[in-house]
Amino acid sequence: MPIALWALTISAFAIGTTEFVIMGLLPEVATSLGVTLSAAGMLVTGYALGVFVGAPLVTATTGRLPRKTLLMALMVVFVIGNLACAMAPDYSTLMIGRIIASFAHGAFFGVGSVVATGLVPKEKQASAIALMFTGLTVANVLGVPFGTWLGQIYGWRATFWAVTAIGVLALAATGWLVPRSQGGEAADFGRELRVLGRPQVLLGLAMTVLGFGGVFAAFTYIAPILTDISGFAPAAVSPILLLFGVGLVIGNLAGGKLSDRRLMPTLVGSLVALAVVLVLFGLTNENKIASIVGVGLLGMAAFATVPPLQMRVLEKATGAPNLASSVNIAAFNLGNAAGAWLGGLTIDHGPGLHAVPYVAAILPLAGIAVALVSWRMDRAAPLPATHQPQAR
Repeated sequence: MPIALWALTISAFAIGTTEFVIMGLLPEVATSLGVTLSAAGMLVTGYALGVFVGAPLVTATTGRLPRKTLLMALMVVFVIGNLACAMAPDYSTLMIGRIIASFAHGAFFGVGSVVATGLVPKEKQASAIALMFTGLTVANVLGVPFGTWLGQIYGWRATFWAVTAIGVLALAATGWLVPRSQGGEAADFGRELRVLGRPQVLLGLAMTVLGFGGVFAAFTYIAPILTDISGFAPAAVSPILLLFGVGLVIGNLAGGKLSDRRLMPTLVGSLVALAVVLVLFGLTNENKIASIVGVGLLGMAAFATVPPLQMRVLEKATGAPNLASSVNIAAFNLGNAAGAWLGGLTIDHGPGLHAVPYVAAILPLAGIAVALVSWRMDRAAPLPATHQPQAR
């Protein structure tokens, strides 16, 4: 793989760390700033909504910039946002810093996916996307635990100083390693929206929301499942979640390799695997050993879906790849928020915590139905002979 991909991976590591590390620092932030735990939790929600809004907005308004220039500008925004967090004297400033940083998130992964696919031959494009997203998965394995430890020992601001430093490193790596590119065409928002309105693009976005909605419906409540149902002590949760992070890395790389060979079979197969793992986790999570295995498998199944979901949208959105890819990143975050809401609804107004994995499995099952409809549409409308079949 080209060395330029590693610059994208470093940036993804920084972005992934700042997104998720706040979850481990909520008590420290709440105590330090004198706010409630639920108010501190809104820092997670604010970031997710910032990604959802910022990804398409930033991408649509920067279409004329060369992609390398845009990637570097986004990392500057990321550094500024995290620097604001590190220096935040109060809750409002911290929230503003989080939102600023989040605006770089979706657009970076969207444009980065387009850049990554342009660096390699067609048969390696999904693997290139997977390598970039490996930074995000490694952030969950190493960045988040280390950032949590750093914040607990030296204060939560120390974590954001560290992330800021990684962001500067990623900015330098992007400037040094990523090749120059030409500017895009003048932004035609109406045309790009028409591309997003294509049935196959909309179906791809729906698959993303449903697939990751299932992941986060269960994963958001993984800690209480492990303590209240599986019977683990709270101190055991963090080590177990390391297995989830390892599973993310394995699943992400495997999903990329398989997608390069057969995109739609991999997409459907990964959603099937996710649904099966969620159901099995619900059936076996009263057993400690089975729960540990289930957490690792959940990580593998979750990120095995990422390369094919991202590649599918890119494949169908010719004419607006930057915007479509960024909107798909927004769709991942919409799935995160919707899944967490559905899991909470199941606990508070439904059958309870034990049923969360089963309810979560409904979403990827719906995603499978959407994928099969999309695949059938491919077969019903073959491309001209000069093109590769889209339903690989």
